[in-house]
Amino acid sequence: MPKNLAIKKVLMIGSGPIVIGQAAEFDYAGTQACQALKEEGIEVVLVNSNPATIMTDTEMAARVYLEPLIPEVLEQIIAKEKPDGLLATLGGQVGLNLALALAEKGVLEKYGVELLGTSLDAIRQAEDRELFKRLMSEIKEPIPESMVVDSVEKALLFAEEIGYPLIVRPGYTLGGSGGGVAENKSELKEIAAKGLTYSINKQLLIERSVAGWKEIEFEVVRDTSGNCFSVCSMENIDPVGIHTGDSVVVAPTQTLTIQEEKMLKQSALKIATALGIAGGCNVQYALHPHSGQYYVIEVNPRVSRSSALASKATGYPIAKVATKIALGYQLTEITKAALKEPKWDYVVVKIPRWPFDKFTTARRTLGSQMKATGEVMALGKTFSAALLKAIHSLEMDFTSLLVPELADLSKEDLYRKLKMADDERIFIVAEALRRDISLEKIKELTGIAPFFLESLAEIIALEKKEWTSKEWLLAKEMGFSDLELARFQGLTPTEVRKKRKELGITPVYRLVDIYAHTTPYYYSCYQAENELKPTTQSKVVVLGSGPIRIGQGIEFDYCSVHSILAIKEAGLEAVVINNNPETVSTDPEISNRLYFEPLTLEHVLDVLEVEKPLGVVVQFGGQTAINLAKPLLECDIPILGTKVNDLDRAEDREKFDALLEEIKVPRPQGSIAYNHHQAKKIAETLGFPVLVRPSYVLGGRAMEIVYSEAELTTYLEEAVRVSAEHPVLVDRYLLGKEVEVDALADGKQVLIPGIMEHLEKAGIHSGDSIAIYPPQTLSEKIKQTLIDYTKRLALSLQIKGLLNIQFVIQGEEVYVLEVNPRA
Repeated sequence: MPKNLAIKKVLMIGSGPIVIGQAAEFDYAGTQACQALKEEGIEVVLVNSNPATIMTDTEMAARVYLEPLIPEVLEQIIAKEKPDGLLATLGGQVGLNLALALAEKGVLEKYGVELLGTSLDAIRQAEDRELFKRLMSEIKEPIPESMVVDSVEKALLFAEEIGYPLIVRPGYTLGGSGGGVAENKSELKEIAAKGLTYSINKQLLIERSVAGWKEIEFEVVRDTSGNCFSVCSMENIDPVGIHTGDSVVVAPTQTLTIQEEKMLKQSALKIATALGIAGGCNVQYALHPHSGQYYVIEVNPRVSRSSALASKATGYPIAKVATKIALGYQLTEITKAALKEPKWDYVVVKIPRWPFDKFTTARRTLGSQMKATGEVMALGKTFSAALLKAIHSLEMDFTSLLVPELADLSKEDLYRKLKMADDERIFIVAEALRRDISLEKIKELTGIAPFFLESLAEIIALEKKEWTSKEWLLAKEMGFSDLELARFQGLTPTEVRKKRKELGITPVYRLVDIYAHTTPYYYSCYQAENELKPTTQSKVVVLGSGPIRIGQGIEFDYCSVHSILAIKEAGLEAVVINNNPETVSTDPEISNRLYFEPLTLEHVLDVLEVEKPLGVVVQFGGQTAINLAKPLLECDIPILGTKVNDLDRAEDREKFDALLEEIKVPRPQGSIAYNHHQAKKIAETLGFPVLVRPSYVLGGRAMEIVYSEAELTTYLEEAVRVSAEHPVLVDRYLLGKEVEVDALADGKQVLIPGIMEHLEKAGIHSGDSIAIYPPQTLSEKIKQTLIDYTKRLALSLQIKGLLNIQFVIQGEEVYVLEVNPRA
């Protein structure tokens, strides 16, 4: 069946602001959808409220509406634009819920708008807990013993019948919002009451807990002719009970028998067919670890949070294919490869990135409600290699399974933490293995499958080996970083790099078997055939920003993508290094070549040595990329844009103070402390309150206003480790108005697009402030001072590219708080 020729204009609904459970993966899906629609000559009208996304860029649609995602606003846009079709299955739960609301209000019928892709009936059957339960019964697919309730009282009555523990799942929600595992009556009352407030149809599914069973996902694509196949199978290392977004996930499944894999795949295809899915669909299962019995846990009748991971793991563009199907195409018409299951000769590991480094007092335990803000993905020839590479990508204070602080735990604390799942679980397991706690005991406490525990045990065993050249090769094959090899042998990473290259131990690059892309997509490994075919064309490497975390979100991916597109427009090849599966920058179709690698000096240098680019762009990848500028320059890699010395003058406090003194730009009084005594002395001199923060951080991590010496002592002991390597900035706190300026400079001229005024007082991080543009209360004199200071700073720092400056205004005086020489 060819495409529906009646569809000439499509309204695309985005997913709104980034929230836990609904992040950049929907910007990636929405952007792919916009591109697929434009390929077909269809006029795209996009509505979304998130300014940080690629999809809200004016190049992505004929018209973009930055408006609230509510039915009333959407009806006004539909009345004005008169689209032929509505695409809602690529905007996460927000898009799906809005499509249902518009249909139920009669808006789609009133304006003759066709809902494209999966039908409303299919969406209702998958999302409505009672209808879903009935459908699974009809097609004889097993689901846990359950009851759909609309009150806390009914939930408690059901619990009396079947006992505890129970899982609570609200209808029409994302990221497990409002749900949880209830171990007793009081927990059920609390979770059920919360869940009813989250569910748009005031429904809860209360089901018998299958916690401890294996959790498996299948990503399925189906067209309206019934062609249906599984793109990707995924297995959570953690058993059922922890949200998939908070689990370490492996693709393809590693511990299933051939029969179990076939059984679940057939079930997923059967469910997609019974629902009448037209596009993407995600099916989640609980599989008993021994008997082979399974239950269907949940079905997402849309492109889901896991779809981005499945797409990047396989190279299959699920969102793009789903969009073509929504237009009427069949899989066989889209491409010859559209029905071909991806070829696996590698393993993919996804590790969540949690915000607990920022929120140190938050409850770290993991359950059915998602807590991670982002994720990293790594590819390797083995599970161990992919796992360790993913750990390198996390940008935490460790690069392996060894977290030094865990060595201080008592055996009792270790047992307790093994049983209670939190963000450190995999590192706790590693520590238990170091202490020779048996695999049987660890399995009993965690429910983690023996295969994964045995793989972790092999890594730990290698840590204890005597190091010869044979062990070096084995360690690199297994995924150990140069940093870890250096630690084991008392060398520096530079010495390790030199020595392993002398031994001929260098990575090769393998090609991901991509569906129909022309863009090569690579990952590194050792001891394999090299599939890399670098070109001799002039090229530039763009460093991405890694996992999404608070303070470094998709706005940096937006900047990175524009950098990639500008490089291509200039007639150069754009090569991308990044490790975030949610983003548009890691869509293989965006760049000329993609490397899915950790953004560490070792892995970036490995790529640069084979690509030999004209230079590297670091200013669009947030603090992650900027932090690599100096070490890369020391390795003779050209950094494009602002010079590294000038980046350093902006980031290094003492050099920055000297610059401000030279160009006569004032800043709040303050100084830099390298120990507790210095910090207290500076605070005494300035007088409280003072603003304290570590040097070289992003997103204001550990920045606080301190009002007394006692508070300062607590801060220095608990929030940061102050030392010569990790100094702390102590500044006078000015209670004034905060403003921000973003500027663009070429070394000679400075362009200032505008000034943003913060609604909140100074001291509230700009990422947490309401910003108003243009400013509403600044005098002309203040504006001119801001412009003058911005120009002085941009020119004296010899900025070539972007610059962000934060100012505080007290009375009629303007002070510089901070300069970011990057996007």
